[in-house]
Formats: sequence, C-alpha cells, structure tokens
Amino acid sequence: MKKDWFAKELEKYSKLTGYKKPEKHSNVIKLDSNENYAVSDDFLRKMINDAKENMDVREYPLGGTERLVQDISKYIGMPKEMIGVGNGSDQIIDLFLSNFASKETKILTSDPTFGFFEERCKLYSIPTLKIPFDKSMTLNLEKFLSNSKKASILYLDTPNNPTGFQFEKRDLERLIREFKGLVIIDEAYVEFSDYSVVEMVKKINNLIVLRTLSKSFGLAGLRVGYFVANAQIIDTFTRVIQYPYPLNTLAIEVGILTLRQSKYFTDVANLVKKERSRIIANLQQMKIFEVFDSKANFVLFVAGGSSQRIYKALIEQGISIKNLGKVGSHEGCLRVTVGSQDMNSKFLTAIRDLLN
Repeated sequence: MKKDWFAKELEKYSKLTGYKKPEKHSNVIKLDSNENYAVSDDFLRKMINDAKENMDVREYPLGGTERLVQDISKYIGMPKEMIGVGNGSDQIIDLFLSNFASKETKILTSDPTFGFFEERCKLYSIPTLKIPFDKSMTLNLEKFLSNSKKASILYLDTPNNPTGFQFEKRDLERLIREFKGLVIIDEAYVEFSDYSVVEMVKKINNLIVLRTLSKSFGLAGLRVGYFVANAQIIDTFTRVIQYPYPLNTLAIEVGILTLRQSKYFTDVANLVKKERSRIIANLQQMKIFEVFDSKANFVLFVAGGSSQRIYKALIEQGISIKNLGKVGSHEGCLRVTVGSQDMNSKFLTAIRDLLN
C-alpha cells in the first residue's frame, strides 16, 4: 500500500519538466544567464581571499547571517528587523510557496515570469492566473487590477525576466496598495532599473520585496539572497521556516565584504546601463530585429525564423546567448546578457558579421 502511494507520487513528479538551466558550452563568451561579467574577476578574487581570513569552515556559521543582515541593512537603508536571508532568492521563493500557498491559493502573475517561480507553482500544484504581455512586451495595469480579487497572492518580478519590462513606479505602487493578499515583488535586477518599492514595506504589512547579490554584485555562484518585509514576517520566517544555517560561511563573509564596497558595484551597474543602451541601439540599427526596452542587465530581441540559425552561429563563434523561442505572441526570441564592454563589442560584431 505504502509502496503504491510513493510510486504514484514519484510518477506524478517525474512528468514535470522542472527549471531548465542553460546549456553548458566550453570556451565561449557566456551571455546566456544574466550573470554580471562587468564586475572584475580580480576584484572578487581579492574579496574571496580576504574573506578566508575571517572564517573557519570547521565551524557552523553561528551569528554569520545576523552580521550579513547588519550590512544589508546599511546598504538598503532599512531596519535589520525587516530583513531575512536565503540561499539565493529562489530558495526564499520556494519556502514561501511551500509554506503559504496551496491548491486553494491562486497566484496572480505575468506571462511570462521568472521560470523557477513558474515551475515551483507546478511542483506544488498552485493555480496561477497569468496576465500576458502585449505585442510591445508591456503589461496592462488595469488587467491586473481587474483580476486582483480572484487571487490570494500577487507575484511580479520587476524588472521582468525575460522581457526587461518594469511598470511605471506610480502604477506598481497602486497595484501593491490595492491588492489585498500577499504581495511578492521580486527585485533581482533592481540595481539596473529606474526605481525600487522597498520603502513601501514600512507601511504595507502584506508586502515582501526579494533581492539578491547574484546580479549587480556578481555573486551568482555564492547564492546569497535576501528579502525585506515587516518584522513579524521576518521573525517567523527566520526562526521557524528558514533553515538554521541557510548560507555557507564563505558566502556570508564575501557578501559582507562586497556590501561594504557597494560604491564599486553601483559604478558597475551604471556601466551596465550604458552598455545596455549601446546594445539596444546597435540591434535596432540592424533593422531586422524587433528589440525591446529593458530595465535589467539583458536585452530581449526577436529574430523570428532566423533565431535558431543565429543562436547556433554565435555558438560556433564562441558566444552563448539565450534561445528562448516563443515569448508572449512573438516567435524566435533571443536574450543577450549585458556583459563587459569587450564582451558586448564581440557580440555585436559577431551579429553584424552573421547578417552580412
């Protein structure tokens, strides 16, 4: 009887696709996963070497996350009692979904949205109500407002992955204020965008704002995520829901050191914004792609029937971008990460060569 039960459950889960990671290619310029290669590798290596002086991996990181929270608090200007941490923001998402959502709680979100979030909803059989992007890859605020009473949870990644779209600030603020259930705003790419809604947490008790050090701080490999919410949410999450030691010692120490050098990373984010504008302008000048505005560290463009050929040809030239296929109503979508100036120049040169 018990074996039959487990076999049925395993069969059910085996049919799910799960979150699809990018293909691994050797000896390529990696512009497929929104990692931040504009951050100096030497700069981070020094941080890691310095961090090693403050750690003993034989010990559990007792008190480590509390020290990290102190520095996050200084960085974002929010009280430490309103900050929680996780093993990447995706682990925080997973814990909120697995503990606060169910088959009875419908989630209102965009279509598309962050792929990991979508797959986790499928894993936990959480129904979603998706508002599709229009042809210009923008979202209609009124459609969200008119559907808000049908859902218990609102999840928006803003800027959105993979489109790069971000609502006007006043529109997103209105949606947050008017939604009566739990609101989760994922600001993974916020340092590359126009604004943050994190200050709203001080007045709105049902708001959770997710952040990460993976993008603007270039620490994707260390998996450091955090979120901001009211003190009761943070206390319950940290004390009861979160793992006792969610972050490893190295991640904690490097996280602290990078936050104390936040000016450097702000300068890097500003460089990424300039490079993003350069990529958009150059792709538009080629006059064969539909290119969408972005507030993140990547650019989405439509290559139509040529997308697969362009993707494979770039791989052959040592450049890997993301082949998304259909996004919204657009077939043949490609997404390129904004890397260092040199990486971006090589990408644009390769694209021009392909078209000629």
